[in-house]
Amino acid sequence: MNSSNTKSISELAYVSKATSLAERHVKNTLQLLNEGGTVPFISRYRKEATGNLDEVAIESIKKNWEAFQALKKRKETIVKALGEQGVLTDQLKSTIASAENITAVEDIYLPFKKKRQTKATIAKQAGLEPLAKIIMAQREHDIMYKAAQFIKGTITSEKEALAGASHIIAEWVSEHTATRNSLRRLFQRKATIATKVVKGKETEKESLVYEAYFDSSELLSRCPSHRLLAMLRAEKEGVVRLKISVDKEEALDHIDRFFVTSSNESCTDIIFEAVADSYTRLLAPAIANETLQLAKQKADEAAVHVFSENLKQLLLAAPLGEKRILALDPGFKSGCKLVCLDAQGKLVHNETIYPHPPQSKFNEAIKKVKSLVNAYKIEAIAVGNGTAARETEYFVRKIPFTSDIKVFMVNESGASIYSASPIARAEFPDYDVTVRGAVSIGRRLADPLAELVKIDPKSLGIGQYQHDVNQQLLKQELDTTVAHCVNAVGINVNTASESLLSYVSGIGPKLASNIIAFRTESEGISSRKALKKVKGLGAKAFEQGAAFLRIKNGEHALDNSAIHPERYALVSQMAKDLKVTLNDLIGNTSLVDSIPLSSYVNDEVGLPTLNDIVKELKKPGLDPRAQLKVFQFDESIRSISDLKAGMKLPGIVNNITNFGCFVDIGIKESGLIHVSKLANQFVKDPNEIVKLNQQLTVTVVEVDESRKRIQLSLID
Repeated sequence: MNSSNTKSISELAYVSKATSLAERHVKNTLQLLNEGGTVPFISRYRKEATGNLDEVAIESIKKNWEAFQALKKRKETIVKALGEQGVLTDQLKSTIASAENITAVEDIYLPFKKKRQTKATIAKQAGLEPLAKIIMAQREHDIMYKAAQFIKGTITSEKEALAGASHIIAEWVSEHTATRNSLRRLFQRKATIATKVVKGKETEKESLVYEAYFDSSELLSRCPSHRLLAMLRAEKEGVVRLKISVDKEEALDHIDRFFVTSSNESCTDIIFEAVADSYTRLLAPAIANETLQLAKQKADEAAVHVFSENLKQLLLAAPLGEKRILALDPGFKSGCKLVCLDAQGKLVHNETIYPHPPQSKFNEAIKKVKSLVNAYKIEAIAVGNGTAARETEYFVRKIPFTSDIKVFMVNESGASIYSASPIARAEFPDYDVTVRGAVSIGRRLADPLAELVKIDPKSLGIGQYQHDVNQQLLKQELDTTVAHCVNAVGINVNTASESLLSYVSGIGPKLASNIIAFRTESEGISSRKALKKVKGLGAKAFEQGAAFLRIKNGEHALDNSAIHPERYALVSQMAKDLKVTLNDLIGNTSLVDSIPLSSYVNDEVGLPTLNDIVKELKKPGLDPRAQLKVFQFDESIRSISDLKAGMKLPGIVNNITNFGCFVDIGIKESGLIHVSKLANQFVKDPNEIVKLNQQLTVTVVEVDESRKRIQLSLID
């Protein structure tokens, strides 16, 4: 953040009002951000300064601070432009300074904007502005007599003079701030969004997906975000025409009250006509477009929020942990690509087996898998959920292993994207995409977070209208979500990939590369303190990132914990005061509970930080993610044709939207649980009921085999 340390009152007031947070907490948070603090670091290790604000609140402060800077910059640009035009007054400058948002600033600037040639500018050039002012004053009883005085040049009659003056009045009406605000409120409350199919499109097969919008109309304020985005996509593809409107007579009543101030019909009749013209030609299109854009922005934010929540749940999915894994990328004709990974995810073996038609080398494949399981002491098997997934899972489960080998179906969305990426090529330059894809499937089972950060989130199959929303907003939110997840879990600095390291607080791509180089050269990093030797990793980067980097069996007892190095001395003092060693204190719940926390409160450290230290001392380095559970689909269901209404089936939530969630029931098509079928009570947000990767028992409600649609329910 580029700003001076001194924050103006208006800046604090703006951010505090936007976030509904106390000014003192906003001020401290802005100062920390301005000093180079990251959101994960500030929320975790500066709780006393922020008033214990979480990442969401701090991120909101940051965004609103950026919005304030954009507003400030726009004000400066407009003030400069008005000064150059020679129209800037102290009153105008003060009005701009007090404007609270971009819309208000633009409304103030609107009358002074350089315009293209309009009906109003032509009328002004013809000298008709004084006549327009006379009409607006509404005191002249013989306006035709006055109009005759303006017959000159291009104006050849009273009628032409009055028409020109009316055009000027129409422009004044359209630039009137109170009028625009009144119409904005009317549109926000009562605007309808209507769609009509473009003639000829109703018979096209590709258009039928938008059939619900061939002739629709509803209040825009009640239109759900996903439906609005669907309408806009239909319009973009040329299937429908879309219109935003309000009742015209009601809108005119809103405008007339600002301008008709007398009963002088000679003038008011002209004003009424000018208002109607202004509304039809200038105001309605502008306010309708503005209203739609605002609704689109809100819909984008809602869709991005859904995507962000799904991504968070996917990244924080339960890991199997450091286990030796055999991973299979299923296939029929091309066979099943098989890889064996060691406990750190290193590729130790790969080949292809052909248990399915057309080769059907079933027995040979069984022998091969059994021998590899024994040779590499495999502890778990991962099967990708793509083509031939169920057949491959069935094949593996029938193999009589000598030990208890757990079999997991793994969502392989995006694996093909990863396998062809520069990251994958750098990791496995000597292997083709099929091997890389199988490795990705195995590593996802071991640690979803570590593997999925290598893939563009938009390739993970969890978005909602992801290509229709503001792409800059989407990227920013998804990057933020990934960073929050990485730092919430913490990473092993000696095994983390460059991609994973780059998301750590204060690190970034360049330092991540330098850490990898240092790790390789040093044959491992033995302590957090050693990180200071990494090229380019200065004091600030160390402060921001060290606590999120874990070192197993490190030189310091706390190097594998979430306790910040800046508090090592404090924790050592606690152990000393208890007359035990640091190693004796760590993990000893009764000893930790006996620490008199209030004795260690000082100007820098308060109870929020001390409570975090206590939690970490009890279970140092505890992974906040859940434990992975074995799951198995119904073996009798292999395709959509096997489904019947009333069936109860096991399933896994694989996508959540505003209108419900999709569930993988072990076949190619996922089933939809509409939001109305999630619970017996009204559900506003599906995330209140289900989570991504959650294991459910669902009831089949309806099967449309021709359209490949499956309706499911959670209601018994």
